[in-house]
Parts: sequence; C-alpha cells; structure tokens
Amino acid sequence: MCLDIRKSCECGNQLVQFHLRDNIMSEEVIVSLYCPECAENAEVDEKTMLNDNRWIIEYDMELAQFLAVSKLQIPPDAVDPGFIFDSGYATWQEMYPGEQKDILEERKEIMGLLTTDQQEYLTRINKWNIARVERLKEVGWRKAQAA
Repeated sequence: MCLDIRKSCECGNQLVQFHLRDNIMSEEVIVSLYCPECAENAEVDEKTMLNDNRWIIEYDMELAQFLAVSKLQIPPDAVDPGFIFDSGYATWQEMYPGEQKDILEERKEIMGLLTTDQQEYLTRINKWNIARVERLKEVGWRKAQAA
C-alpha cells in the first residue's frame, strides 16, 4: 500500500508530494520542508536536514533511526538525511518538486506524434528523456544524479 504524502513548505507557497519507499518510514519522519524562498531564512542543520538544489527537507532523525533499526536492521549511525533521501525512504515523488507539471508542457509536442508516427514518437521521447535527465544532473538535482 502506498500512501499519498504531501507536505507544504514553511512559507505555504508550495505543496510537494513525497514517496516513502516500502513504507519503512512514516510521514512523521518529514518534520519540515523549505522551498527555495523560505529556505533563505532556514537555519540549516546538516545532521537533520538535506539540501537538494535549494529545497531543504528536515527529518526527525530519532524516529528515522528507530524505524531503520527496527525494520531494516541497520545501525542507527548509518542513517542520516542523505541515506533517507537517496535510498528513497522519504524522498520526492518526482525527480524534483513540480516535475510533473513542468514536463507536461515539454512533452506536449512529442505526444502529438503518438497517433501519427509511433516510431518517430519513440525516438523523440527517448531522446527528450535522456536530455532532460542530463539537464537535471547539470543543475544539481540529487535524484537525477543517480539516474
């Protein structure tokens, strides 16, 4: 069962959907979210927070470590914000916040080929996706780095 986890940033201007891989972590693990605007005023603690391209996620590390120990049988000192995010235990639903909305416009032209030239559609959508991931890597999105 997958839960729909959404969190508003501290300034309330952004609503982000999160993925909790295998439901190992609970939604309470995500304490705070800071968009690039409200992150300017955030006091960053690298022990509890992860910065992904100016978006900051604050985790309840005590809870995260407890859940990781009890469900994954890993030592608590192996659980840090990078582990939680990079392993997918509490991470963006998308590659970055707002990706689904952004790619709708980008794919619109290519999608028209689906009904007229399926081979060209497959070629162009593949090239577009590879180029998009490379762009995301260049601008520093953490999930894109692993793609």
